[in-house]
Amino acid sequence: MKHKSTEAPPGLFDELPHPEPVQPIAEGAVVLHGFAAADTDDLIAAVRAIASEAPFRNMTTPGGFRMSVAMTNCGRAGWVSDKTGYRYDPLDPETGKPWPAMPPSFFELATRAAAEGGFENFDPDACLLNRYEAGTRLTLHQDRNERDFTAPIVSVSLGVPAVFLFGGLKRADRPRRIRLESGDVVVWGGASRLAFHGVAPLREGEHPMTGRARINLTFRKAL
Repeated sequence: MKHKSTEAPPGLFDELPHPEPVQPIAEGAVVLHGFAAADTDDLIAAVRAIASEAPFRNMTTPGGFRMSVAMTNCGRAGWVSDKTGYRYDPLDPETGKPWPAMPPSFFELATRAAAEGGFENFDPDACLLNRYEAGTRLTLHQDRNERDFTAPIVSVSLGVPAVFLFGGLKRADRPRRIRLESGDVVVWGGASRLAFHGVAPLREGEHPMTGRARINLTFRKAL
């Protein structure tokens, strides 16, 4: 008599919380669970200050579609999408002014997280801030508008939990589903620098600091 296997299919429970503080997810990629939890209040205060100068907005893709995730930037350059394409621009196209400076707390957290993930001397010059609400998502994509692919990407989750999708170097590669709580940080670079990644549709939820939204900070070396 044959017994049925009790092993779960690969990826079925990927989004469950991980018991260890450092969770490797691919070569050169880790999740640092709770790494930014103690800094949440200061980070959210900085987000609000940035948004008061450069408000969140829903950008347009080159194909003319309105993105569901609201975005803004800080640092020496900001990521911009419109009908002319994707790019980094030192000026906010809505105000014509430079993007707000990157707060020291942002820079310190990003460099510390990068080092914890195995990437010393990270020098981010851009931070893309995304605001997710229930039902919004980010489709699988690569971060490839930066000039230097030797620098990692550092992504900080704040607020409502989300399911992060982390795939391979091909869009068709099946992504892992990883649950991210407020304060979790994902670092990826090296062999995984151009991995496809995204965010599943955000589920309903509420957080004392962000309300019904999730804020994501993504640090890059853009210039």
